[in-house]
Amino acid sequence: MDRGPDPLGAHVPLGVHKRLHEQALRLARMGAWECDLADERLIWTDGVYDLFGLSVGAPLRRGAIVDLYADASRREMEAMRAAALRTGQGFSLDAEIRTPRGECRWIRIAADVACEQGRAVRLFGYKQDVTAERAAWARLRARAEHDPLTGLANRGVFEARSRELASGLIGASALVLIDLDHFKAINDGLGHAAGDACLREVARRLARTFEDAVLIARLGGDEFAVLLPASLGPAQVAERLTRASRALARPLALSGRCLRAGASMGATLVRRSGGPAPDLFAEADAALYAAKAAGRNTVRIFDPAAQAARGPEHLLRVRAAGLAGTGPAQSAPSTG
Repeated sequence: MDRGPDPLGAHVPLGVHKRLHEQALRLARMGAWECDLADERLIWTDGVYDLFGLSVGAPLRRGAIVDLYADASRREMEAMRAAALRTGQGFSLDAEIRTPRGECRWIRIAADVACEQGRAVRLFGYKQDVTAERAAWARLRARAEHDPLTGLANRGVFEARSRELASGLIGASALVLIDLDHFKAINDGLGHAAGDACLREVARRLARTFEDAVLIARLGGDEFAVLLPASLGPAQVAERLTRASRALARPLALSGRCLRAGASMGATLVRRSGGPAPDLFAEADAALYAAKAAGRNTVRIFDPAAQAARGPEHLLRVRAAGLAGTGPAQSAPSTG
């Protein structure tokens, strides 16, 4: 005999509904909130109190709560809130907060607007703890953007910053390309572990020497690139390159031996002429090969005046011809 739908499934008590809802919110580390715009009175569920590190039922004053947001997040939230009240459209954002105990957290805020007679009267929505999610994304991004051996930016990041530099989105005074002079002998003679240790130490020395760099990147193998800050003038660029050359020429303690890797450096100064952007990588690369041909452990800076005299095809010939220091480059002060 057909008894129809199960009455137990059709009539779940209200208390059970509430319990299931609260359990779901707790598992999702989130809570619901509401703000009465007439007096800015806040109403929170227990989950929002937990997010902010406050005791459930503690007095809520909007001004004090807003002060818990990091400055950038506070400005963004207040701007979006004002726009929502003006347009009647909701918003969402991730915001950084600091609890009264000093714990930093990231929360995801979703908000909607309740209107009466065309006027906003109430904001409501949910807030969710996304600290772990943000940290996971940060780790993924770090793995995607950094060289795993040295911790420096990788080639992909360098190419992205180079495009930004060419389009004027970021500034820099010079592009520097660096090749280690004796890395192959170290890597082949002492093994890959010693080679890896050499690259890590070179990265540390570059980071110390160019601590204010826009970017320090490992392009691959024993090749590195540096974008120097826009505040440096030509003489300061030359001085930095001299210091870096000396730092990289210092002995390395590897596998119980004292070895020298040394480095050749080629650089080009960033110029803003209003015309077509120069190929900075090709210029720095030409200077690098001039440095290598000049005897290694040497610095060369690209000379655009000499390049103009030689013609645009000269850059294409530099690498193949292996021109010496007489190429379109000039010496930085002696590296000793």
